[in-house]
Amino acid sequence: MLTPPYKTQQHHKPFQKHAHAQSTAAGGSGKAGTREIKVLRKVLDVNDAIAAQNRRMFAQNRVLVLNVMSSPGSGKTTTLERTLRHIMPEIKCAVIVGDICTSNDADRLAVFGAPVVQVNTDAFGGDCHLTAHVIQTAISSFELQEIDLLIVENLGNLVCPAEFDLGEDLRVVVLSVTEGEDKPVKYPLMFRVCDAALLNKIDLLPHLDYNRQAALNYIQQVHPGLPVFELSAKTEAGFAPWIDWLKHKVRHKLG
Repeated sequence: MLTPPYKTQQHHKPFQKHAHAQSTAAGGSGKAGTREIKVLRKVLDVNDAIAAQNRRMFAQNRVLVLNVMSSPGSGKTTTLERTLRHIMPEIKCAVIVGDICTSNDADRLAVFGAPVVQVNTDAFGGDCHLTAHVIQTAISSFELQEIDLLIVENLGNLVCPAEFDLGEDLRVVVLSVTEGEDKPVKYPLMFRVCDAALLNKIDLLPHLDYNRQAALNYIQQVHPGLPVFELSAKTEAGFAPWIDWLKHKVRHKLG
């Protein structure tokens, strides 16, 4: 296990920041919009090329990579704490944690014995998402051949993380009942690109004016057939189906 503060030596400048800077410099003319699109396309192309390299490396080492995304305060870290407790040591895990500042989440997850790398984006512009080149640098801290499952806890954001391929196998979005029912239709890309959704904090349903069925309907409207696991990270109610699904995915990767 790495020693605190679990930081990588990642000092690359964020691609997306360059895109915003160049489009702003172009001014408000009609050409500015075209230039911004071209720059952003280049940004995503470069990211996708590095993500492909990551994916090949993970495949060679038979590592399943799970990208976990959500808005801030959804209970993502608590969900991962409970998940690690249920699957380790049967499944050998490692974690990359993304945050703008602090190592709070990495400290919480490291107690389960998994190697943890903290990526703080404030050192290179305060990005609101992780990118493929950040993951490429972070995994140099791991012995991939000794890992079955690499969990990436992305930054709290329902927009940007969905746009950047990291080389992962699976994407999961955590949505808490305290966020309102309409998040899937307000942020549809996040739910379209994910392989499963976790509806968290169901223990609070008796205390909220929350239409659970409406939330489930919105998810299916955006991504028909998306598996949804209703659970409580606090009480672990509903956790078994989620853990069984994840274990099945890892075993399938391992062959």
